[in-house]
Amino acid sequence: MVNRRSILIASLAAASLAVSPALAATGPAFDANAFADAQKAGRPILIAIHASCCPTCKAQAPIVSELRADPRFKNLAYFEIDFDSQKDLVNHFGARMQSTLIVFKGDKEEGRSVGDTNRDSIYALVSKTI
Repeated sequence: MVNRRSILIASLAAASLAVSPALAATGPAFDANAFADAQKAGRPILIAIHASCCPTCKAQAPIVSELRADPRFKNLAYFEIDFDSQKDLVNHFGARMQSTLIVFKGDKEEGRSVGDTNRDSIYALVSKTI
């Protein structure tokens, strides 16, 4: 017989499964020193400006996570900037909206996209840096 405890446990388990992909895609917060080091080294860099409540950002997260695991992008430096709490960095990078992806090759910005959830075009954007 199903009781309240069983329903509660099943609900919590389902909720944790639904949340775990979003948490898995969370990357390192922006670090100015690490960013400067990556620029000096000429590394490819991807900055994701996101908001936790943004559905577009949530759709981008698994694509970015997959991209970061791809051997072609093994040298990619990745940083996240929170749109809501890091306004100084959002303004520094000239982002007007969350779900903005910005790529650099060393100290040169190679491109950016806003609101893109297409796997192929996100890969193409980041491929400009390698």
